[in-house]
Amino acid sequence: MKLYIETSVINFLFAEDSPEKMKITKEFFNNIAKYQIYISDIVLLEIEQAPEHKRKKLMKIITKYKMKALESNEEAEKLADKYVSEGIVPNKYYNDALHIAIATKYKMDAIVSWNLTHIVKLNTKFKVKEINEKLKEKDVIICTPEEIV
Repeated sequence: MKLYIETSVINFLFAEDSPEKMKITKEFFNNIAKYQIYISDIVLLEIEQAPEHKRKKLMKIITKYKMKALESNEEAEKLADKYVSEGIVPNKYYNDALHIAIATKYKMDAIVSWNLTHIVKLNTKFKVKEINEKLKEKDVIICTPEEIV
C-alpha cells in the first residue's frame, strides 16, 4: 500500500502538548515498514520553514524511514486549483489542497494527515472523491494515522 504522509504526521511525533496523538503517531511509525511511504517537495518546503532545532528532528525522521519525495507538477497544481475553486480548501491554505492533489496524481492509496481542519474532514473526503470521480482520477483515501494503526 502506498501512503502519502502529510507534514502534520511527522510533526506529531514531537507534539508533547498532544500526548495522545503523539502516542498514536509513534505507533503508526512503529508499523510503517509494511507500507511504501511518500512525502512531497511541499512537505520538505513546509519543514524548511520550521525553526532549525525542529527542522533537524523532522529531517532525521524522513531519512530514518527512507521517505521518497514526490515532485509537485503542473497536473497536481491544476487539480489543487480545482479543489480550491470548488471551495474544498480555502485558497489561504493552498498547500493543503496541493498535498491531496499530489497524493491523487501519483496514485497513492491514502493520504495520512492530522490536519482535521482542511484535509481529514467529512466534507473534504466527500468533495475530493466527487471531483476525482468526475475527472476520472484514482480515489485516494484520506485518513489519520489512528485509522491505520
